Amino acid sequence: MRNAVETYLGIDFGTSGARAIAITPDGYIAAQVHQTYASAASLAVVWEQTLWSLLTALPLAIRQCCQAIAIDGTSGTVMLCDRTGQPVTQPLLYNDDSARAALTDLAAIASGPAVSSTSSLVKALWWAQTLDPAVLEAAQFLLHQADWLGGLLHGQLGVSDYHNALKLGYDVQAMAYPDWLLALPVADWLPRVHPPGSAIAPITAKVANHLGLPSTCIVKAGTTDSIAAFLASGASLPGEAVTSLGSTLVLKLLSRTPVVDAASGVYSHRLGDLWLAGGASNTGGAVLRTFFADDDLAALSSKLQPAQPTQLNYYPLLRPGERFPISDPDYPPRLLPRPNDPVRFLQGLLEGMAQIETMGYARLMTLGSSPLKCVYTAGGGVKNEAWQRIRAQRLKVPVSASPQTESAYGAARLAQGLMTAQAALKV
Repeated sequence: MRNAVETYLGIDFGTSGARAIAITPDGYIAAQVHQTYASAASLAVVWEQTLWSLLTALPLAIRQCCQAIAIDGTSGTVMLCDRTGQPVTQPLLYNDDSARAALTDLAAIASGPAVSSTSSLVKALWWAQTLDPAVLEAAQFLLHQADWLGGLLHGQLGVSDYHNALKLGYDVQAMAYPDWLLALPVADWLPRVHPPGSAIAPITAKVANHLGLPSTCIVKAGTTDSIAAFLASGASLPGEAVTSLGSTLVLKLLSRTPVVDAASGVYSHRLGDLWLAGGASNTGGAVLRTFFADDDLAALSSKLQPAQPTQLNYYPLLRPGERFPISDPDYPPRLLPRPNDPVRFLQGLLEGMAQIETMGYARLMTLGSSPLKCVYTAGGGVKNEAWQRIRAQRLKVPVSASPQTESAYGAARLAQGLMTAQAALKV
């Protein structure tokens, strides 16, 4: 570990675990720690325990130099909390479509990324329609995963960022909640929205004393996990893109113009004067891990033959329902026929994912985004060279690993403030 005058801390909360990365002003990784979630009855309890464990696991010298912290979380993961910040509901995860019954009413008055069976807003409307009156009376704040965890550090309630708030219906072009949203019964729950990376407040005295952090350490407004992965890549020019293979497959293309199309699950996040156009497919690593252990994936991947396509034409999903590039809550998986050869089966799955990725970027360009020039890879796909060759064949642009692949690194850059100034992006 290198001595550092100051450090900036990014914390990434994913679907199965969390990671913290501390960087120096020049981007050097001074320390990083990772923890898999423990089993517990309450997700919120697990997240809180993990947050404190991560921070405690960082070397004291790193903590004592920490100037700012930013947290990213899974997009669309939300909970309702009371006036003290205590959850009054179990969190609903990013891919939970329990609230889809509320989608019909919402679709009649709105459009955009909030009109989805898994959006933050649909979940809020469903809670408003179905929760016990006593729970509704106690509910004061609708908070995303990153919002709530940040609040544990700075003590402010009802604060979010405009990346997480996009699927809550926040208008990132007008930088305000639209009138139709403010007329809904969930309006009183809506958080105040800040630019990602902007200062919210210093950590509380209790947190500072307990963890050995300086009392001047600022907690910044956070972001989503996929945008943090984009920030980690260093991509900065229109046409540069990042594909993140985690549990799902997420595409982000830096564009001069925003593109939105509810019919294909396309939306755009603001990033300075540019836009991150993209979407998230339900295909991804969760499908692979259903059929293969990590060790098997590594061994079988070395035997793949990218130059000889399988022609299996899979659409790899775990269950019916797709978000992008096709938006259809009942879209069926396509995983047959299944060959006896596990190498061929794996290659067929990877080809299917590559085809979904290709369809996704083609859809963005058809809608008016900047042309795709190159793709950086983040997440589990980075180490699979055969899969990268399969993707490059279909995308017909250079495909390479991101220089930094961890979302926590992107969150650390956000804490450092590099992404809050438009000068950080080479327009």
